[in-house]
Amino acid sequence: MRTSLFAVALLLGLPTLGCATSRGSFGAADTDLGLERVVLYRNGIGYFERAGKVDDDVLRIKVRRDQVNDLLKSLTVIDRESGQAVSVSMPLDPQSWANAALSTLGPGRGSLAEVLDGLRGTEVLLRTSAGRLRGRVVMVEQVLNEPDPSARIVAPSSDEQPSVDHKVTLVNGDDLSVVRLSKISGFTLLDGDVALQLNRRLDASAGEGMFQQIEVEIRLAGAKTHDLVVSYVVEAPMWKPTYRVVLPKEGEGKALLQAWAVVDNTSGEDWNQVGMSLTSGEPIAFRYDLHTPRNVNRADLTESGVRRRAVVALGETTYDLDAVMDEAPEEEVARDSWGDDMAKAEAAPEPVAAAKPEAKTGKKKRRASARRLDEDKGAYERTIGGVVGGEDYGGGGPAPGAPPPPPAVDYDGLRRSTQAKARASSVAGMTRFDLTERVSVPNGSSTMVAILNREVEAEETFLFRPGGAGMGYDTNPYRVVRFKNSSPFVLEPGPLSIYAGGSFVGEGLSDTVGTGTSATVPFAVEPSIMVTSNAKYKGDEMRLIRIIRGVLEVEQFSRTETTWNVRGPRQDKAWKVLVRHNQAGSNYELVERPEGTEDLPNAYLVPVVVAKGKTESEVTLVEQTPSRTTVSIWDGRAVKLMATLLLSAELTPEMRKTLQPIVDGRTAIGRIDTQIDGLKRQQVELDQRARQTRENLEAIKKDPAASSLRKKLSGRLDEFTKSGDKIGRQIVELQSQRLEKKIELEDLLQDLDLKAPKAKADAKPKQ
Repeated sequence: MRTSLFAVALLLGLPTLGCATSRGSFGAADTDLGLERVVLYRNGIGYFERAGKVDDDVLRIKVRRDQVNDLLKSLTVIDRESGQAVSVSMPLDPQSWANAALSTLGPGRGSLAEVLDGLRGTEVLLRTSAGRLRGRVVMVEQVLNEPDPSARIVAPSSDEQPSVDHKVTLVNGDDLSVVRLSKISGFTLLDGDVALQLNRRLDASAGEGMFQQIEVEIRLAGAKTHDLVVSYVVEAPMWKPTYRVVLPKEGEGKALLQAWAVVDNTSGEDWNQVGMSLTSGEPIAFRYDLHTPRNVNRADLTESGVRRRAVVALGETTYDLDAVMDEAPEEEVARDSWGDDMAKAEAAPEPVAAAKPEAKTGKKKRRASARRLDEDKGAYERTIGGVVGGEDYGGGGPAPGAPPPPPAVDYDGLRRSTQAKARASSVAGMTRFDLTERVSVPNGSSTMVAILNREVEAEETFLFRPGGAGMGYDTNPYRVVRFKNSSPFVLEPGPLSIYAGGSFVGEGLSDTVGTGTSATVPFAVEPSIMVTSNAKYKGDEMRLIRIIRGVLEVEQFSRTETTWNVRGPRQDKAWKVLVRHNQAGSNYELVERPEGTEDLPNAYLVPVVVAKGKTESEVTLVEQTPSRTTVSIWDGRAVKLMATLLLSAELTPEMRKTLQPIVDGRTAIGRIDTQIDGLKRQQVELDQRARQTRENLEAIKKDPAASSLRKKLSGRLDEFTKSGDKIGRQIVELQSQRLEKKIELEDLLQDLDLKAPKAKADAKPKQ
């Protein structure tokens, strides 16, 4: 009997009752106060300020249902004439107290039986196959394989599926009526309030309820007329940055960096001449339901109150404590002074394009710019950026003798065409761009505003990532632009359009660029350069660091060698490829850092420079995992470690004189241990042979024909016994010698504290 929401609505046969709301555009907030300021954030919220006068003691704000919780969470009302907001009131969400039947009408849930069972106590008029039936719903119960008394009785077949139905019980005065749900063709709700809420629930399910508005009333105290400023935070689309970069002519030097912000207005109202700010950073924002009433289950202590009995207790005397508390000082809200200083220091770029035509200075600047354009003609004989140019790169220039056309988009042209009308400041660790002029953004539209227009240090070069530049370019690097964010604020992630030689040459996507940090943004692929690598793993190595008495401190590490090779066309000047080398592991470190190496998260950015006139270059990176451990001098590895240290050229004569007898003594003990181990193995083998011989003698003990064999086996057993005794005496003698050597060695180690000198090879291990 499960059915869809639409089928339930048809089956109920309810009138519209005028409660359904047609789809339309409602603003996030609707009030007589004008919108003065909008601050948009990158995390999907917006801060709105409204101001105006109210000639009443009540300020009414209509808020969209889906925005009411955000408004309640952040609503602030300030009366600039010292009035006060007394209280905020609004109607409860009707869905929170509507009949329980409405809770079953979620998308994909609910059935007619569940709806009727949720309407217990509600008066309904059922339309059945036997006529109409009126009464209040008592209950709805499921029946399984129960024959209908009103139907012809048919014996069920054994292979038929179980029959499932429901019985609906109504009460009308003293009469109880029962009808099968399968006999009901429809019913009418006789309670208008329940019908109203059901229609509203269906509106919400259809996606309309969230756009209905709720009126919030703010009661004011004081004068009749109030000059108010109201602020709140509601959901809003994030603003989106986009950037332009004009590369330096020679591949390195000053570049032009421009930033624009794309602002979307989906608030439901026009933003007319509002002050706007754009904030970057990561402020925390979340949803929290403050509109829906919440009931808390409480313990029922009725019976415990009946059963209570008082007991006699001895009286006690206490001294009253002074409960008067000093009033807590008002919390001081500190303004970010650095942000103020930066706001004053950060001025918009010189508005050349906005200069008045009549001004003499404007004429001079235009004439100077025109001269620069004339001087720049013919200066763009380079390919994409031109770090590596020439015919080998497909950079065919103009025909001989023909002057190149003037660049359509150059550094000066773009700089003059953009006037960044924003002032940057730092607020609570976030960068905020305050637009210096008011803007208008109609509802349902977007606008672009310039927020940055300045010179930065930049270069054009190549970057190789493991895996290459994409399918078919596995060994080729990217062309990249590298620039340093010299501004005192953070640049948010966004697309970059790259210009060089007077035209567009590619685009890339930037991650967050912090102040004072460099960004490397790929914008094209360079197929004429090939980058390959070869890696080797050299296993574990150990080096003696220090000897304290009988304990050796050892540095143990694994090592990998990776050689990066770069090949490309011969050029008349040096060029480089930045290789992104992933770390071999979290505990690996570079033994020697090539000049210019930069650290990245879990990787290094290593430059491979190809000299002028050369076509190939390579760099070898050695990574190792140093770790300290201890080894006892009786460990078999100790002799090799100390012998290696004796061969070190950095070992002083005094250290060598101290260490040599220790190595000799430990070596002698090692030889004795080797001899003892060999004799013990021989002794074990003799014992096994003697045991086997005894077993053979026992087997032929009663055989009269085996007398000669018994004699032979007995002689062999005597030989085994004599040899075993001899080996035993040798082991005892060697153990005695070992003990003497051990005592001598322990005397040498008693006060020993020898620190191995740092070898030159530590700085650059053998390849």
